[in-house]
Amino acid sequence: MTEPDDVQVGDDGRKRCSWGHEPDIYAVYHDGEWGRPTTDERTLFEKICLEGFQSGLSWLTILRKREAFREVFANFDAATVAKFDDADVERLLDDARIIRHRGKIEATINNARQMVALWDEGTTLARVIWSHEPDPSPPAPQHMSDVPATTPESTALSKELKKRGFRFVGPTTAYAAMQAMGVVNDHMAQCHVRAECEQLRRAMTRPL
Repeated sequence: MTEPDDVQVGDDGRKRCSWGHEPDIYAVYHDGEWGRPTTDERTLFEKICLEGFQSGLSWLTILRKREAFREVFANFDAATVAKFDDADVERLLDDARIIRHRGKIEATINNARQMVALWDEGTTLARVIWSHEPDPSPPAPQHMSDVPATTPESTALSKELKKRGFRFVGPTTAYAAMQAMGVVNDHMAQCHVRAECEQLRRAMTRPL
């Protein structure tokens, strides 16, 4: 039986994963985005970057700064960010609206360049990421304790991304990105969003 802290009932009467219950910015992200599968390159790049910025911080902090991140990183258009230079790094370090961490800023620019390199090779970030989808899919978690921090697939994805020159993509960050991108569906079994995500996953065409 699901423990009370694993699923919460909102004012709308719907059950949600406890982390996506409140505040409202969490609920909106939980209901409308997290776990829904995507193959869009811009979206995948944004998720990879934001998960890297989140390392060591609260995801709530990232969500509250998300619009500022989008503004300063050209809406996460990798081709544009790949052209950022040292002056852009200094500009971003002076912008208090985002996380002013030199390593993470430089990693975002670097990762944009690696995405462009992928495209030049005739492949995509979507193909790289979705090639690490677990098969079979893991069972629906009954408790938050059932959700791992890393998996063999996230470790393999991390290794491949690093081999391709990406930074701030350790196994934990890679797994968080896989959750956010819908490569895995880690909504609690009783969460009202889980079935929607599963339906979308069944209907999608994998970029392989």
